[in-house]
Order: sequence, then structure tokens, then C-alpha cells
Amino acid sequence: MMFPRQRPELAPRVVVTGLGMVSALGIGWKANAAGLRIGRSAFRPVSLFDVARQRVKVAAEVDLPANPGDTQLSSRALGRLDRGGKMLLLASREAWNASGWEPGDDLPVVLGTTAGGMTLGEEYYKQAVSRPESRRGQPTRVLHYQAHTQVRAALDSLRCGGPVRIISNACASGADAIGHAWEWIRQGKAARVLAGGYEAHCQLVFAGFDSLQIMTPTTCRPFDTHRDGLLLGEGAAMMTLESLDHARRRGAVIIGEILGYGSTMDRHHLTQPHPQGDAALRSMNLACQAARVSPQDVSYINAHGTGTLLNDAAEALAINRWAGAHVSTIPVSSSKACIGHLLGAAGAAEAAVSLMALREQWLPPEPGLETPDPTCLFPIVREPQEAPLEIVLSNSFGFGGINATLVFRRWR
Repeated sequence: MMFPRQRPELAPRVVVTGLGMVSALGIGWKANAAGLRIGRSAFRPVSLFDVARQRVKVAAEVDLPANPGDTQLSSRALGRLDRGGKMLLLASREAWNASGWEPGDDLPVVLGTTAGGMTLGEEYYKQAVSRPESRRGQPTRVLHYQAHTQVRAALDSLRCGGPVRIISNACASGADAIGHAWEWIRQGKAARVLAGGYEAHCQLVFAGFDSLQIMTPTTCRPFDTHRDGLLLGEGAAMMTLESLDHARRRGAVIIGEILGYGSTMDRHHLTQPHPQGDAALRSMNLACQAARVSPQDVSYINAHGTGTLLNDAAEALAINRWAGAHVSTIPVSSSKACIGHLLGAAGAAEAAVSLMALREQWLPPEPGLETPDPTCLFPIVREPQEAPLEIVLSNSFGFGGINATLVFRRWR
């Protein structure tokens, strides 16, 4: 269904009416909010594949339930899903149930991911190498390896249909998906959109990051002077976005409002951000311009904060420059200290954390932070605390210089 395009000043307001989250802290809003609120670390030794030859041997792994509940899918269809597909399904159904939406063929979906069904690709490769004469199961792996097939399963579960768009913009993928959905509604292209991101651990990606030596053999501690790398996580986060008018007409419970979105490209280096955080700064400025807010309006920033030397330094400088004289009044923390780096799902998961904090009025602390980097002129949240939050920024900055920022407002 198409809607007439609106001028920016007359564009529909966009609200979130449902949210679902899966991470190593647990399945669902309640489990994740409880862990993030106290800064519980979810890292443990990797059990999904052999890491004996790897430098790093820990990650944040999701404990998937043996029984995912009533998914509306056949046991055969459910059995074909890989870990990422199952996480996507769980997060989508939680968001859907919270929203109170009805099934239909008018539901656009925008998703961020980087690896998609890579675990199925690994299984295909292992069988092709060890038993090249066998084709058993291989066509199914090829089909379900594709990200849009996993999305199709989630939509079948919700008994919905609609256009699907997959965004793979490195670590900004999930945030870009939500921002893209926001733009669709603002431009009058849809009244409601399901958006978010998902990512599952796989050996190829883990080994790749380990070979780059950007993972830490100690602990993930973003913005710490002695930080020495990131740790990987997995999970999914999904949101039901709709126009305010659409939500009000059906009497929906509103979780929060999306005020703005900014996206920029930094051509400085494939893996290294611009040392002064130029593109990150532009991303924050664009998002705040769209939201019509300034630094003094912002209550908290959920930083990209990977725990790597270059990323945290560049983001700290970008925040310093963006906030200016107000920098010392804006608390900052990174959820990656608890749930790890979810890659293509990171932006969506951290947007979900931002909404949880706004809804329940608390600041997510960073476990493991000992000595804040003096580059950080802003206060870093180190202990659990309640706080009166009104507007929150969520930063997602990825490889290749892809940057995204989302602005959320508390709904009263």
C-alpha cells in the first residue's frame, strides 16, 4: 500500500509499538533489560565450534530454547532454520505480539545482517569437501543460506507478506535498517514496517576477526585506557514501527518515538575510522538535525564502543566535538561490554537497549571498565543507576567507514 509523499515538516511521526530482543543475556525484553540494567557480562568459552587454534576463545553465546513455542511453522520448516533464523523468528514474534498488529500482506520488512545464514554455508562446504559425492541436504542449505529465506520464514510465522529489504552495511546494518524503515513511514510509503537485525556466530567470521587481531584475549572494556579489542556476540532485535496516527487509531501502547536518523560514509580506510571521527560526527549531526534536537537535549548516548583502540578514540573525539560545552553532562556507555559485538545486529540491539532505558528510566553500565580514557570528556556509566531520560542517541559505526545514528524520545 502506497501513501502520498509528505514534506519533512508535515511528515508523519514514527513510533515503536513492539520490541523483541534475543542476546546472550536471554530471550526477550525482560531477560535482557534485567541483565543490561545491572551490567551483567554474558561472555563465556565458545562451545559452538572448535576454537583450539584461535587466539581468543570466548564470546557471548545465546542459549536457544529447545521449544520455541507456537511459531505457526511446521516442524520441518522450523528444523531447516539455522541459529540466526531462529533468533530472528523469536525476536520478530515478541515484537509482533507486543504490538498487537494483525496479519496482512501490507507489511514491509527491513533487516540488517552481515553473515546471514553463514552457518549453513559452512555445513555445505564441510560436506562438499569431506563427501563430494553426496548431495544430501545440499540444495536445502543453499536455499536457506540466503537471508531473504530466513526473513520469509519469520513472515510465514506472522502470517504476513510484503516487500523485504536486506541491508548489509557492516556494523551499522541494524541501525540502517531501522533508519530506512523510519524514512519509509516518514515519506508516506508505508503505515507500518517491521525492522531490525540478526546475527549468529559462525566459525568463519570468528576466525576472521581473530586473524585481524582486533579481538581481546582479556575482557571487552570500551573506552578504557587499557582496552585491547572487542568480543563477538550474537542475537536479534526487532521493532514494529508505525506512524503515530496509525498507532493512535488502533489504541496501541507506544514504547517510544524515533525522532531522527543520520547516515554517513567515511572513505578514510577499510577498517580504520577517521582519527578525528569526522564521518561519525556528521552522522550524529544529521540525526540531530532531523530530530530537531541539540546536545543539551540529549540525556544519554549508547555508543558504538567496540573496545578497540582506534574505534573508541575516534568515537570519543566525535562525541566531544558534537557535544561541545555540554559534553560533561551527557552519560555514555557501550552495551558491547555486556553482550558483545553483534555485527549486523549490533545497531538494532543497541537501539533496543536505548528504548529499554528510556522506557524504564535507567542507564546501562559497563562492566570491566577500570581506567577511563582521558580522551573521553564525557562521563562513562560504570554503576547501575536510575536516571530521568528523555532523549537518547544510539551510535553504530562500521567497517568501511559506514556510520549511522538514531535518535529516540521517551513516550509519556
